This record gives sequence, C-alpha cells and structure tokens, in this order.
Amino acid sequence: MHKINYSCPSCNSFDMQVFYRINNVPTHSVLLMPTREIAMNYPKGNIALGFCKACGFIFNVEFESGKHEYSSRCEETQGFSPTFNAFAKQMALYLIERYDLHNKEIIEIGCGKGEFLTLLCTLGGNRGIGFDPGYVNGRNKNETMNRITFINDFYSEKYAACQGDFICCRMTLEHIQPTADFLNTIRRSIGNRKNTIVFFQVPNVTRILREQAFWDIYYEHCSYFSPGSLARLFRKCSFDVVNIWKDYDDQYLMIEARLGKGTNMFHSDIEETTIALSQDVLHFSKDYKNKLDVWKLKLQKTHRDGRKLVVWGSGSKGVAFLTTLEIQSEIEYVADINPYKNGMYMAGTGQRIVSPDFLQKYKPDTVIVMNPMYVEEIRQDLNRMGLFAEIITV
Repeated sequence: MHKINYSCPSCNSFDMQVFYRINNVPTHSVLLMPTREIAMNYPKGNIALGFCKACGFIFNVEFESGKHEYSSRCEETQGFSPTFNAFAKQMALYLIERYDLHNKEIIEIGCGKGEFLTLLCTLGGNRGIGFDPGYVNGRNKNETMNRITFINDFYSEKYAACQGDFICCRMTLEHIQPTADFLNTIRRSIGNRKNTIVFFQVPNVTRILREQAFWDIYYEHCSYFSPGSLARLFRKCSFDVVNIWKDYDDQYLMIEARLGKGTNMFHSDIEETTIALSQDVLHFSKDYKNKLDVWKLKLQKTHRDGRKLVVWGSGSKGVAFLTTLEIQSEIEYVADINPYKNGMYMAGTGQRIVSPDFLQKYKPDTVIVMNPMYVEEIRQDLNRMGLFAEIITV
C-alpha cells in the first residue's frame, strides 16, 4: 500500500492509500458485444483502489466516467434467475410492509429494466418513476405499467421536481464516484418532506476484502462500501440512518434513511470502525495475489488434463474473473440463462456466451459458478440436461 494525494469523494479527506491495482480492464462488463473482435478491443481503463483512512470509503482513484457507455445495450438484469427473483420479491414485500407503501409515489434511481419498481407498484398498488439510460421500452410488460413512467436518462438535479414518498436506489451508487455530491442532490430534491424514506442497496466490500474476491472488482464499480463507510456517508449528508443490514449471503448492503441531521442515535452492530476495516484492507492487499495464483494453477492443470471448462455467469463477475486471470484459450464458452446474451462475447477475453442448452452438446467436465447463491439452481439445470459436471464456485 502507498499513500496518495487525493481527496476522498465521501468525506474530502486526503488520508488515502492505494492497495490494489490492475491495468487494462474493459470499461464495461455488461454491454452486449456482438462480435469477438469488438469484445477483445473494447476500450480499457485502469483500476487503482484507494482506501480513505478517515471514513473507510474505497474507490478507484483512476476512474474516468467518460469511458462509460450506459445505454440500451447494457444487459445487467438478474431477473431471469428464480433465486434472485425470490430475493427481490421478498425485499419488495418487506419494504411495502415496513413503510406502508400503498397508493404512494415511488422513485427508483438506476432502475435497470424496471423489475423492482414494477414489483413495488404491483404488490403495493403504487405509482412509480424510474430513471435509467439502460431501460429498454417494451421489455417489462405488466398490468401496472400505466402507473409507471420510465425515463431513459441518468437521475440529476434537473429531475428534482419528480418527488416521491419512497426513493429507491439499488446497485447504482457503486457506479458513481462523487458519492457525497450525489446524495446531496437527492437530499435537495426531497426538500422539507421529512417523511420520505430513502432506500439504497450496494455491494458489501467487507466480504470482498475478506474473501479476496477479485472477481467482484471491475471498472463500472468505482465506489465500494462497508457498513460503516456507507452509514458515515449518509450521516455526513444529513440523513438519519434508520436501518442497515446485510443480505444475499452477505453480498449486499441495504440502508434505510430519512432526512435529519445525521445525529440520531441509531447505530448498527455491523458498522465497523475505520481501524477494523483497515485490517481487512491489509489482509486483502497481502493475500489476493495468492488467490490469483491458486486459480491460475487450477485452471491451467484442468486445461492440460484435457478437461472442458465452462464459466456459468457472463455478468461483471465473470468478466472480472476472466480478465484478472487473463484467461482465453483455457475456457472457450461462458453459459448464461439470459437469452439476450446468447451469441454475444465476453468483454476483454472474447469467450462466446451460450445458453445452458448448448452445454448438452458441448458436455463440459467442469463448470465454474460465478456466484455461490446460484449453485443449486445451476445444478438443477445441469441435472435436467443429463449433465453431471464437476461444479466449482468462486
């Protein structure tokens, strides 16, 4: 780790240390790449993760937002997974019950293909506005669609007039580097409506650090939060934290907040100190190279033994796994249940993305599952096809 003279976007401190670096990674992981040439030559950028010793925020100090291409070509949805859909429905029902979201105005910032906003409006009888440049008109058909408006744009100050009783922002804040500026924009849009609830969901960096999960570090994610750093950011931006917790095998952090002075007495037991988080950062920086070496040797040996390897999961985890390990010839195909990805190619390494049914013909010996949450779901799919391949999880 080494110190750098760089201001933290969450607290403005200059007490920063870089602890992880990887160069020349694709600047997009979920953009549809229609040819191998496009996938291999897609623009690249550098990742240098800096740790703020003052507030615990972690971010890519070499991130360039201008390299992003968020559009309808983005295919980020997890909505084809029964496992994920069950989680999303459970979360929607929890929020509806906890905050009496019935006949209310809902805003979702970074709504993706609109599945979660549709759940909130369908299950609670609410009206909604969703913001996302990657929303695709016509993809999300539901009887409540006449009560939902989707805006193909980034949320910003110009939409301050769009006001809601509940503001939702899931898996979006990690894509934004000026984190405090963004939260302050939302705060200003709320005005004096102190009953408005704000709900955010982000990846949990504590798990990434402790597991040396290099596959969860990629260019789109320029910002990384622990429970403590996320709560400190909200309080600094004059929100009172109502609740903060982990879910989905500790992969996600959820926070609920409302307007205040950031001084309410609520503090969760999972909010770690910056000193404790610095130990996790040190652990990661010391051990992640060993994790890389173990995976490289495992994949090389499997390839030498003539065994067919397939990665299951073509999303950002899959791209980061393959590009960080610089895997090309060892793995020919990546399977994905999302039909819109079938026939596309992996950014940076060029593997062809295939539907699970393709594996009946290919007959892989080993399947690497990019998210342990989906092991049983994938095992059932393999069994249905009469395939009994070895399953390895990251």
